[in-house]
Amino acid sequence: MKKQQSGFTLIELAIVLVIIGLLLGGVLKGQELINSAKVKNMASDFKNIQVYIYGYQDKYRALPGDDRLASTHVTGGSNGAGGTLGNGVIEGDWDSATLTTEAALFWQHVRLAGLAPGPTSTTDANYFPTNADGGRIGIESVSAFGGPAGLAGAYVICSAAVLGKYAKQLDTALDDGETSTGSFRAYAAGAPTVWVTSNVATPTIADATTYNVCLTF
Repeated sequence: MKKQQSGFTLIELAIVLVIIGLLLGGVLKGQELINSAKVKNMASDFKNIQVYIYGYQDKYRALPGDDRLASTHVTGGSNGAGGTLGNGVIEGDWDSATLTTEAALFWQHVRLAGLAPGPTSTTDANYFPTNADGGRIGIESVSAFGGPAGLAGAYVICSAAVLGKYAKQLDTALDDGETSTGSFRAYAAGAPTVWVTSNVATPTIADATTYNVCLTF
């Protein structure tokens, strides 16, 4: 007796293809939502730090990190070293590993003041905040900054290891959409405290490459 071969009908194949399409669409949409959430999270980092500065100045008439009366204003606060306290400048590199700089102690001061979450001990492994992709976040004064030339404003907030595709979205959300001009800049990430002073224009940014991004205000 001849065996009867069975297979998928055209309708069954069509249903399978539709299901595969829906699954792929769901995966892509889910990834898109994740990416969008990361960008919003990174944008919030830049905005929140501005609130921390203004909140601390409003409470203590001093600049966090640069506060020469930090130990009086906030219990457990430490005074910065290596700069001039009380001169209105947050000195020290935003990504330096030195824990006694004004830029590093900025985080301790705003946290002890109840303005920001996070550990207040500089020796804590999680002391320095990170962005949604795990890159370090920091702040310093523009006058002490060694980054891209032509930046305006008093302070500069930087976020490290940001993918190019996020950097472009952040610039569109926070500035003029061009990462080599305006208050938001992107530049090639280097070793800690080593600045690459050339801005990277939006058309030349690679989506899968990481950059340091900075916003002045």
